[in-house]
Amino acid sequence: MTDDQRSAGAAPTLEDVARAAGVSRATVSRVINGVRNVDPGIQEAVRQAVSVTGYAPNRAARSLVTRRADSIVLVVSGAGVETDDEEGAGAADGSSFTARVFADPFFGRVVTGVVNYLRPRGMHPVLMFAETPRARDEVVSYLRQGSADGALIVSTHAEDPLPGLITDAGLPAVLYARPARPVRISYVDLAHREGAGLAAEHLLARGCRRIATITGPLDVPAGQERLAGFRDTMARHGHPYIPIAEGQFTQESGEAAMERLLTEHPDLDGVFAGNDLMAMGACHVLREHGRRVPADVAVIGFDDSSAASACRPPLTTVRQPVEDMAAEMARMLLDRLTSPDSPATSVIHEPALVVRDSA
Repeated sequence: MTDDQRSAGAAPTLEDVARAAGVSRATVSRVINGVRNVDPGIQEAVRQAVSVTGYAPNRAARSLVTRRADSIVLVVSGAGVETDDEEGAGAADGSSFTARVFADPFFGRVVTGVVNYLRPRGMHPVLMFAETPRARDEVVSYLRQGSADGALIVSTHAEDPLPGLITDAGLPAVLYARPARPVRISYVDLAHREGAGLAAEHLLARGCRRIATITGPLDVPAGQERLAGFRDTMARHGHPYIPIAEGQFTQESGEAAMERLLTEHPDLDGVFAGNDLMAMGACHVLREHGRRVPADVAVIGFDDSSAASACRPPLTTVRQPVEDMAAEMARMLLDRLTSPDSPATSVIHEPALVVRDSA
């Protein structure tokens, strides 16, 4: 900005950003509008110039030209039910659903990844919850009215109909995790089987031989894949039978599952839990029963969430790069908005074992 503009209180312009970045006005426009094929170094220079100048795009004027809202919806969706004469019960269920979402560190990591990707591009997500048919209809209506350009969906239930509703309506969307049913929708996911295999290999390398697993919900693809990967790896090492107890990805369900496993298999010496919250619950129960972790029972979680470092002892876990996956989800959606006729696609990320004190 020039001194005359500062003294006059004039808003920074694209030209000001271009001068600060040392590039053309057209290049600045391409970066701000999220156009791909711009050199990363130039993108960073433009973003720094935007920060220095304090430039803010005129959303209203830009929307008239692009016919876009320059906004996306981040939807956390379930498969709850609600009838017209149960508004009170529906509200209570909604509050419970929201409380569960915010209690799980996974969702905070998703939001962080999405926001960190969109914010430098001048966009911010609108958070919506869709745990009932009415709430799902509101999301679809919001998108159809053009209040947002597309949706990023994090589904909490295998029977969630929202991905299908949005794609049937011809609306752009990207899903976190492979859908349980065939839906023509782009998604980002993790190689869950390989991650569970890493856990099995580590427990066996420690000398564990009486190993059990606490699975996630087995109607969810991630829960199924992690169990299958763990069993496959154990079988390749001569362990054909693995005791299992199903959980629901919550600490409480991990505690209940660990209690069942100890009752049925009191001599176990290794446990793989399908996520960190359930592993934390398992560690709590083992301590209550006088079992030392890892001296008596080694425990491995999955996700590498904040629960892994908060657990005592800190959890050995399989890292799911949630922030990177969420950012990839946002990138895929912006690409779809730029090329509406592009086919649905998928991106699979790789897991990694993070060794701490529990195994």
